[in-house]
Amino acid sequence: MAEHTAVATGAPSVSAEQIRDLLARTPKGLLINGTWRDASDGGTFDVENPATGEVLATLASATPEDAQAAMDAAAEVQESWARTAPRERAEILRRAFDLVQERRDDLALLMTLEMGKPLAEANGEVTYGGEFLRWFSEEAVRHYGRTASTPEGNLQMVVRHKPVGPCYLITPWNFPLAMATRKVSPAVAAGCTMVLKSAKLTPLTSQYFAQIMIDAGLPAGVLNVVSSKSASAVSKPIMTDPRLRKVSFTGSTPVGKQLMKDAADSVLRTSMELGGNGPLLVFDDADLDKAVTGAVAAKMRNMGEACTAANRILVHESVAEEFMEKFATTLAGLTVGDGTLEDTKVGPLVDSNALESVTAFVDDALAKGARVVTGGHRVGDKGYFYAPTVLADVPEDARVSCEEIFGPVAPVITFKDEDDAVRIANTTEYGLASYVFTEDYKRAYRVADRIEFGLMGLNVGVISNAAAPFGGVKQSGVGREGGAEGIEEYSTVQYIGVESPWS
Repeated sequence: MAEHTAVATGAPSVSAEQIRDLLARTPKGLLINGTWRDASDGGTFDVENPATGEVLATLASATPEDAQAAMDAAAEVQESWARTAPRERAEILRRAFDLVQERRDDLALLMTLEMGKPLAEANGEVTYGGEFLRWFSEEAVRHYGRTASTPEGNLQMVVRHKPVGPCYLITPWNFPLAMATRKVSPAVAAGCTMVLKSAKLTPLTSQYFAQIMIDAGLPAGVLNVVSSKSASAVSKPIMTDPRLRKVSFTGSTPVGKQLMKDAADSVLRTSMELGGNGPLLVFDDADLDKAVTGAVAAKMRNMGEACTAANRILVHESVAEEFMEKFATTLAGLTVGDGTLEDTKVGPLVDSNALESVTAFVDDALAKGARVVTGGHRVGDKGYFYAPTVLADVPEDARVSCEEIFGPVAPVITFKDEDDAVRIANTTEYGLASYVFTEDYKRAYRVADRIEFGLMGLNVGVISNAAAPFGGVKQSGVGREGGAEGIEEYSTVQYIGVESPWS
């Protein structure tokens, strides 16, 4: 067992004055019909810095009345916004992309402050999140329909794409910029109005981004933002409003299931990006150095707090010890600390509940016979830090094998052959991201055919891209975000039958 956990000791990348200035410039109200305002009852909630446990900011907490006002604003401008020229919508998105690049330091710092990821990683999210704005600015003017004659020749078929209508967008706390841009961008491109509800743990980045959309020229009422300490209080009046046409949610599977039940009452279009239990398969012919690099990236991105995280590391028994030694040594060398410190590689978990959850996962695995190779403990007594952890001899019935960990804990499970690897990988109700390391490309395609996951990385640990369709199967959700498919989720198809000029 590796006892040492590297702890960040570098100088802060930003000053206290810079932080105060940024927080002062970040909107803290509700955005309704183009205006930032207080909650109707004056209610508020606090946002905490997970590295210190201290309050960062106090925001307006939306009430059901505020949610209804936001929905009213979105519905009122839907018709006029839908008639806006695609080029105009594209230019707004492109200007927003440019503004995100100009203000990337602000966005990255806000993310680090409110959810903990190191500044370098937060900057990576700014790049990734910004690409959805650029990608859908290009898709907005290329959302093609088609025309053709019917087989009988008596009609001309005109197939058009129209905006689906007002949308309710619910984003998670772990990628506060990218999840907002991934939903807002295609909605804007397609001509939909929106009500955005960001997670109460990390609303600051989303609200800063909403101001960017206003600065880029988005008309009042097209994007409304209702952050709140009570998700249900905000969601109920919106989900039951007969003018709502679509709900897009990224978050846990239990919440997603409830939203789908609620959506059924109005037959709403749904996009659900839910939980994950991603396997990372390392075969006996894999390049182990490449596999270790990929496993670190897939496991440790966002401190493991990602639905695409490699939740289970499945390694062929013949190379398991060598892989584990290299993997554990690499994780033990990652510096843990406040994300604003220059040498930090691993920030805190998002809150005390997350820390308790990860601790419980490890305790359960140890009670069932697993052993700690490195980590396995909290770091420090301030904030919510947990050491990067590798567990060996993990049984398949341990919670870390069956449930989404959402933390820097990597259980290593051995397999005997290709069939065994696929069996273990598919033994889950989830089916979002998976990763395969092998030098045999025939094997890679065989596994891709058999593995029940919507995403697969081949010899790489990070695969998300704005130009690629993102989404899962089974209980990991329905629909796709990003790629050419992303704008379809915000569109409806209309067929017009026109009398043939030859009939």
